Amino acid sequence: MTVPNAEEWASQDDAALVEQARTNPAAFGVLYERYVQKVYNYIYYRTGSHEDAEDLTARVFHRAMAHIKGYVERGVPFQAWLYRIAHNLVANWHRDRSRHKVVPLDEFVAARLRSEAPEAGAESQDEVERLIQAVRALPEERQQLLILKFVDQLSNQEIGAIMDRSEGAIKSLYHRTLLALREMLGSVEEQTQAQAEKPRKEKRR
Repeated sequence: MTVPNAEEWASQDDAALVEQARTNPAAFGVLYERYVQKVYNYIYYRTGSHEDAEDLTARVFHRAMAHIKGYVERGVPFQAWLYRIAHNLVANWHRDRSRHKVVPLDEFVAARLRSEAPEAGAESQDEVERLIQAVRALPEERQQLLILKFVDQLSNQEIGAIMDRSEGAIKSLYHRTLLALREMLGSVEEQTQAQAEKPRKEKRR
C-alpha cells in the first residue's frame, strides 16, 4: 500500500482524512495540523490563559483521536465536531474553577467588530476598552458567536454546524448581537458624557 506524501495528504478533504485516520495515525496528524491553531485560538479567547489553552487544546485532539473510529458525520463536519469537544471541555474548565465566563477579546477582534458595526466605531483607546467590556457583558452564546466569526473567521454555515443552528438562525443572532452592542455602547457613551459634564456644571455654581 502506497503511503501518500505531504502534498497528497494536504489536498484531501476532511471526510477522506477522517476515514483514513481510523487506521492510520498519520492521517489524523494532517487533521491536527489543519485545525490545531483554530481550536487553540477558540479556547484561548474563552479562557484567557495561554497555559490552559495549550492543555485543553491537547485534550481536544487526544479525545478526538481516541473516538475517531466511532465518529460519524451525520450532518456534523469534522471541524464542528472538534469545536463541540472544545466547547464541552471549556465549559467543564469554567465549572471546575467556578469562574465567571469572560472573553478577553483583544484589540484585533475589537477592530474587526468596528468594521462590521461602523456606528459603534472606536477611535480612541477608551472607546476600544468600552467595546471590549460590552462584548464581555454579552451572554455566553453571543460571545461564542463573535469568537468563531472574528477570531477563527468561520462562515455562518460553519458556525451553525458548531452551534447546532441553521445558517439563517446564525445570521439573525449575529445581527441581534451587533444591535445589542450598539445599544450598550450608546448607553455607556451617554453615561461617559454625563460624567464629563458634571464637573463643568459644578464649577459654574
